[in-house]
Amino acid sequence: MTHKTWFQTGIAIILFLIIILLFREIKSIFYPLVIVAKTVFLPLILAGVLFYLTRPIASWLEKKRFPRWASIVSVFLLLIVIFWVLYTIIGPVVNKQASRLMDNIPQMARTTEDGINYLMNQRERLPEAAIQSLEDAAGKIEEWAMSLGSWLITFIQGLLQAVFLMVLAPFFLFYMLKDREKFQPFIAGFFSGDQKAWVKNTLRDLDETLKSYIQGQLLVSFLVGVMLYIGYLLIGLDYSLILALFGMVTNVIPFLGPYLAVIPAIFVAWTQDPQLVLYVALIMLVAQQVESNLISPNVMGKALDIHPLTVITIILTAGNLAGIWGVILAIPTYAVIKTLTVNLYQKRAAIKRAATKDI
Repeated sequence: MTHKTWFQTGIAIILFLIIILLFREIKSIFYPLVIVAKTVFLPLILAGVLFYLTRPIASWLEKKRFPRWASIVSVFLLLIVIFWVLYTIIGPVVNKQASRLMDNIPQMARTTEDGINYLMNQRERLPEAAIQSLEDAAGKIEEWAMSLGSWLITFIQGLLQAVFLMVLAPFFLFYMLKDREKFQPFIAGFFSGDQKAWVKNTLRDLDETLKSYIQGQLLVSFLVGVMLYIGYLLIGLDYSLILALFGMVTNVIPFLGPYLAVIPAIFVAWTQDPQLVLYVALIMLVAQQVESNLISPNVMGKALDIHPLTVITIILTAGNLAGIWGVILAIPTYAVIKTLTVNLYQKRAAIKRAATKDI
């Protein structure tokens, strides 16, 4: 029985749960490590993202006979130029639109209340369920408006905080680019024979998985943000840049991102001109259709091969467990775990085939 897969899996799960229980009982011992982990978490994540975005550039420069140090310096100079352009061109516009948005939220709330009151005056023409919903919404509309404003401001502050944390990220990025070929041999050096070859192949697959997801998802999100911005400008939607940036960032969350992005845009459109709500919905629909049918298949392909229902389940679960970071990191984490599982299964199958041949 001890050789059965279900028995070994059950024992592994039990041991894993025991380790978690023991960790909770002695977590105070690890508190300093937790503080250190929290401090370096976001800079390390940002450095990892920048590493996968800039590694092709560094590799291309080295193929053109650039020394390693020169390619890294070139990458850093390119990043400095990009961030300077974003700060000097986009930063003031975002700041201006954010200030206007906060100043106009009370007026937007009153406009929405007036629209609901108008519908309430037509109650004899509305179903009973719709009347009840309008009555509930009328009492909460200002609270919703203030929450929306706080949500967008928090989003902007989060972007600014990420920019400040970039001060730490370059240190991680430098060593990632400098020693990028050393990580795999270092890990594989702890093994020998077939295990060493399997570890190398697994690390290569993990690297390919993360590269496909990060490069593909960020490129797709950027293109969606550009399409939304152009669309919002064409219809004259207020705060178009902030709303497009919000849509670009939320698009990192598969499937649920577009629905999150359209909520503030529809609210702004409703308070500006109710007719714009239809245009906003149409712009989002067109952008998502272009993204899902043209951009994503060509940019990301089927590298991750994750079923949509699985994605939604993972995102909802991760959001409840770890908040916004859980939502953002859930899919790449699942992709890594899936890659490890597939490689372990293939290794086990190869061992079984070898044992069968020996028999």
